[in-house]
Amino acid sequence: MLANQMFPASLGIFMVVLVQNLGFPGWMWGTVYFLPRVLDAVTDPIMGFISDNTKSVWGRRRQYVLLGALVMGVSFSVMWQLYGENSVNYNFTYFLIGSFAFYIGLTIFSVPYVAIGYEMSEDFHERTQIMAIAQWIGQWAWVIAPWFWVIMYEPSWFPSPEAATRELAVWVGVIFAICAMVPAIFIPSKSTLHEDYSPLSFSAIGDSLAQILRGFKEAFSSRPFRKLCISTFFIFNAFNTVAGFVFFIVVWHLFKGDAGAAGYWTPLFGSVGALVTTFIVIPIVAAMSRKMGKKNAFMVAQSIALVGYASLWFLFVPGKPWLFLFSLPFHSFGIGSLFVLMMSMTADVIDLDELNHGKRREGVFGAIYWYMVKFGFAIAGGLSGLILTVVGFDGNAAVQPEGAVDGLRLFFSGLPMFGTIVAMYIMHDYDVDEERANEIRAELERRKRPVPTASSGYPAGKLRQRASGGLATVSSLNLATKSPEELQALFIRTLNEGIHGLCFSPYVEGQATGSILSAEQIQRRMAVIMPYTRHIRSFSCTEGNELIPQIAREKGLKTMVGAWLSPDKARNEKEIQSLVQLAREGLVDVATVGNEVLMRQELSLQEVIEYVSRVRAQLPSHIPVGYVDAYYQFLDHPELILASDVVLINCYPFWEGADQAHAVAYLDQMYQLTRQAAGGKQVIVAETGWPSSGQTVGGAQPSMENALKYFVEAQHWAQDQGVSLYYFSSFDESWKVTQEGEVGARWGLWDKNELLKYGSLSKI
Repeated sequence: MLANQMFPASLGIFMVVLVQNLGFPGWMWGTVYFLPRVLDAVTDPIMGFISDNTKSVWGRRRQYVLLGALVMGVSFSVMWQLYGENSVNYNFTYFLIGSFAFYIGLTIFSVPYVAIGYEMSEDFHERTQIMAIAQWIGQWAWVIAPWFWVIMYEPSWFPSPEAATRELAVWVGVIFAICAMVPAIFIPSKSTLHEDYSPLSFSAIGDSLAQILRGFKEAFSSRPFRKLCISTFFIFNAFNTVAGFVFFIVVWHLFKGDAGAAGYWTPLFGSVGALVTTFIVIPIVAAMSRKMGKKNAFMVAQSIALVGYASLWFLFVPGKPWLFLFSLPFHSFGIGSLFVLMMSMTADVIDLDELNHGKRREGVFGAIYWYMVKFGFAIAGGLSGLILTVVGFDGNAAVQPEGAVDGLRLFFSGLPMFGTIVAMYIMHDYDVDEERANEIRAELERRKRPVPTASSGYPAGKLRQRASGGLATVSSLNLATKSPEELQALFIRTLNEGIHGLCFSPYVEGQATGSILSAEQIQRRMAVIMPYTRHIRSFSCTEGNELIPQIAREKGLKTMVGAWLSPDKARNEKEIQSLVQLAREGLVDVATVGNEVLMRQELSLQEVIEYVSRVRAQLPSHIPVGYVDAYYQFLDHPELILASDVVLINCYPFWEGADQAHAVAYLDQMYQLTRQAAGGKQVIVAETGWPSSGQTVGGAQPSMENALKYFVEAQHWAQDQGVSLYYFSSFDESWKVTQEGEVGARWGLWDKNELLKYGSLSKI
């Protein structure tokens, strides 16, 4: 953290040389502040995506922290090698290019570094303590850096301020690059080689830009996170727009333009403020947070800061420079409290995001949060140059134009007050308090525990009660000795050869049952999977789902179309009417009436049979009609077989707790038991699959490797047995995390962003 703060602190101090000694006009000052920070802001989310999805023995973060530290150190040292004898245009171009390199290094370092901080604790208060300690250490950079002004403008030390800057930059670059490497060297991390992450191939990284935009949309759909970002934007960047003016105000207002006479007073402003933040503000804010909650601590701290900002208008008094010191204890509460609280609250919001979407995304959220900070910082730099131009300030002038310095003072006090008031208004109804945060953590912990019985009432161990004899391995494939590369190649070959059917997952991120589906999203997702399957299964005929069979038919696919049944009788009528209409339009090859409604105990057996019979009576005889449920429901209720033209069974060895080696044996037994009871009617496996991550069930382990193996073996078994099989599912479904935990959201062959999870189709 000392390095993370020292580089920008030193940068802010050294920037004075550009105007005061190298002759940069206001527009150049604004440009070198603005453009590199725009680059920094744009690259942060990309780095967040890369860091969150890195598979390596070193984990997701450490290698980037090390690389970024090296790039920062070298580029910072080089970018300040500026000479007064060179032209202003040359120095401007040289410094701008060096700044681009430095900010690329800062992005590579800071995004994974910040994510490491978010990952360090799951405790509501400990997070604040960690951030407080980190900020406490980082504040020493702001204590030390202002004294560079004394060194730079002391003629007995260096012949010129720019010469001092050249040498100081090398010391800062080397020493603090080493400090920045500390997390990479000393913070432990686990291997992520086998995690279920998005691939980092060139094509995937290219596609990540679209994912980043979706990530922004997802993050900003979180109202608490949106409040944190926007309020930070106003406070931090209103402050930073005018922060660089303190040198000019002290020198030109208090000491009539004599930088030498200003002596220690300029660095005292920064150092005393940082010391107050270090020893007073941060401990007080951490204590307030524990006593009154994070939001209330934020409101109190920013109210105190308003007093400090306003008082500086009155306490910058020529001849009495010591008076401004009385403002600093109040002034320091603004920025001093901001990141202690906001970074801790961001960690709480990341928990909320995991609760809603089933995935930890510290890198993306950290990158988006700091994107707001840095993009605002870029705007602040541009505004700084604009303000200097508007008030008429000229660093090279012997005497400043009338009103120029007072204009700087007005902005110096007024702009931070404006930003703070706006931020306080935004945060007044922030609602992730300690009670809510603890509820979220408890639910997340519950989801991580092994599942003793299966989802939605599916009883683990049911098959073992019914099967006679043991469950031997039936697959003729020997996948145990296959390398990961060989398994991926086999998966791709199986997919390219084409499978019988896929269960279609239409809901994109942020949607759930009840969302209205668009034709565009169905067409896009259908286009992804259509080359690899001959049949599509849908589950509902309302809320846009009725578009699925129509679009599938347009793409030459056969359809198994379902009417969703539930205790909502009015909706059931709409579902059935829509199914009948679709069938009469020639868009249905197999009609299903209800899915697992008996297993969920939402309707009685008689009600289900009546619904099936009603649909059967209204459809042409060539369209088979059936009901879908777990295989054992048909064994327990032979009436379902009698009522159906075709027996549609869901078979999940995973929910039975089967280990992967025996999974297809379980599938075979489920099918064979049902076929024996079916009385010659066709038996179709309407659903089967294996999750790529999440909770275990008995001996069933969700993993990328196990999911890949089960897919290949199940398809091979279906082909050998001549069974029509629909694999569940096409895409990961984040909305299911609230029902089944993380495991419920990870059954897709493609992930939520429509990227193939188990290999690259371009490789085969």
